[in-house]
Amino acid sequence: MANNKEVKELLDAGVHFGHLTRKWNPNMAPYIYMERNGIHIINLYKTAAKIEEANEALKKIAASGRKILFVATKKQAKDIVAEKAKNANMPYITERWPGGMLTNFVTIRKAVKKMTSIDRMKADGTFLTLSKKERLAVDRTRAKLEKNLGSITDMSRLPGALFIVDTTREHIAVAEALKLNIPIFAMVDTNSDPRPIDYVIPSNDDASKSIEKVISSVTNAVIEGLAERKAGKDGKEGAETSNETAPKAEKTVRKRATKKAPVAAKEEE
Repeated sequence: MANNKEVKELLDAGVHFGHLTRKWNPNMAPYIYMERNGIHIINLYKTAAKIEEANEALKKIAASGRKILFVATKKQAKDIVAEKAKNANMPYITERWPGGMLTNFVTIRKAVKKMTSIDRMKADGTFLTLSKKERLAVDRTRAKLEKNLGSITDMSRLPGALFIVDTTREHIAVAEALKLNIPIFAMVDTNSDPRPIDYVIPSNDDASKSIEKVISSVTNAVIEGLAERKAGKDGKEGAETSNETAPKAEKTVRKRATKKAPVAAKEEE
């Protein structure tokens, strides 16, 4: 249950400001508290509850070892999302969404491999054997790939979930995730349709303060999930080590007992 402190923090960040009433999507009605000066006000108690629900689910996904792809190409969100996703060691798209990013993932992976092969060429000196014109073309290709796909180089398979800022703007990403049954988490403003979204966070997706507040909360949950996974792995390794050493210890005890046996027999005689 959301407490007053959480709601106050969301209020201070301006998470409650929706769009103009004439631009609203009627499906957002359950999350709207009231209308003021021609603007819809979002119910922050519902927002806080939805953030909590999303955080629990994201934590589980991160703990299972799957990646969460963050998507935000709007100006006021891209830098915030890039920074927070990097801190959580998760892939992100903050430039143009590449068509077929999910539905044609094999081709996207080929483009990422191309970028890796260029880096290898530079490392082994092959790059220097090319003509000046060829080097220039390769550098341009590498820069373009880096800009669009550099943040997903470690994503070797489809993500376990998508987190989207502004579902109306990122409708292609939503459509691709739906087609592949990938869970969608999203900041949904009053002008968007919440129905295709699995985990709706009703919130202002235009103000940088609001975006930072929500993204900080969800990425912290992801970091917690990763920490749980690491702790679980360390515990498992520790148990395996103790299991390996246990038989050795038992063997040593048995050997000692065998050596002492003849001495005991002599004394009895």
